[in-house]
Amino acid sequence: MTPQPTAGPDGAVETVFRMEFPRVVAAVARIVRDVGIAEELAQDALVAALERWPRDGVPDNPGAWLTATARHRAVDLVRRRETYARKLAEIGRDQATTTAPPEEPADPDDIDDDLLRLVFTACHPVLSAEARTALTLRLLGGLTTAEIARAFLVPETTVAQRLVRAKRTLARKNVAFEVPYGPDRDARLGSVLDVIYLIFNEGYAATAGDDWLRPALCEDALRVARVLSGLMPKEPEVHGLTALLEFQASRTAARTGPDGEPVLLADQNRSRWNRMLIARGATALARADAVASGPPGPYVLQAAIAACHAHAYRYEETDWHRIAALYGLFAARTPSPVVELNRAVAVSMARGPEAALPLVDALSTEPALRDYHLLPSVRGDLLSRLGRTKEAREEFTRAADLAGNAREREMLRRRAEGMEG
Repeated sequence: MTPQPTAGPDGAVETVFRMEFPRVVAAVARIVRDVGIAEELAQDALVAALERWPRDGVPDNPGAWLTATARHRAVDLVRRRETYARKLAEIGRDQATTTAPPEEPADPDDIDDDLLRLVFTACHPVLSAEARTALTLRLLGGLTTAEIARAFLVPETTVAQRLVRAKRTLARKNVAFEVPYGPDRDARLGSVLDVIYLIFNEGYAATAGDDWLRPALCEDALRVARVLSGLMPKEPEVHGLTALLEFQASRTAARTGPDGEPVLLADQNRSRWNRMLIARGATALARADAVASGPPGPYVLQAAIAACHAHAYRYEETDWHRIAALYGLFAARTPSPVVELNRAVAVSMARGPEAALPLVDALSTEPALRDYHLLPSVRGDLLSRLGRTKEAREEFTRAADLAGNAREREMLRRRAEGMEG
């Protein structure tokens, strides 16, 4: 299992490592061409920081220090490999001829972006869909196995096994560290979009830890989504994902209170929403519509839902009927218990809690939602609005017990304590 970062002076080591881990891995992977080895070298740089920073002080640019340290180790490793290869060549003279690797094609779509290369490598089709997402969350998001497990709603041991097998498979298959070209790029796009979305969500509402938001993850996911929009201008789902993330990111400043506590959508100060990001989201959604040749995909539909929220200057002005209809299309396009739960919330706002409660109760036997804290949280909210406060308190208490994020857990406990009866 990969060692996790520990606190250094003033918490700098842990903080910097979590922020810089994806960039360090990506920079090193371009040298060693093996994401598993790149992760190990990034961990070596962390160990060096733990040894030196308490003694010498935190560098002025700690992220650059970690990257440079890992790159030096990568270069040393490559040189050792080359030296070993030369010695083998001297022993077997008939195999002494070396051939330089072919240059990458001069494609106008090529983007020199190590993080993007890292995403496409981790999303290679030799891996299962679950392994692609878990590996990219680990490498690009720097998440722990526990955090990934909560995002997947699966046991931590399952995620750990997926990560180990994924890295071994990439090494065994000699997968290139590159942005693919042509049909291969199109085939791998869907899993790349899913991974970017999950990474953004982990930053937008952290599954674990003390902080509700992890802005660096949101920024990385949004940046890669924007790059993909430039790379694939005729793909509506790419623009749809970018629009969705722009809309979601626009609310960031209003989603936490003075002490970092979560602020629910209904209570947010919408004057703090970033209107520039909302405008960018509207532009990206318009691009998706302009290039679409068929029914909208899941990311375009989610972006349209987010647009309904973004264009409502007051919570009371939200077009819940349209949101409920869009969730109906989304559920038909991509069936999922989580989508159905979100649809139930929209139905409760459009038609009342009594119309939504049977939809939520029908999800109570779904195995994937058994430990999902938002199921009892939504049910508690519906029961509260129906005046069934004792039952609501029980649901909020259960939701708090299931919540992995400390801030969210505190909020749910306050809601439970606020129920009378």
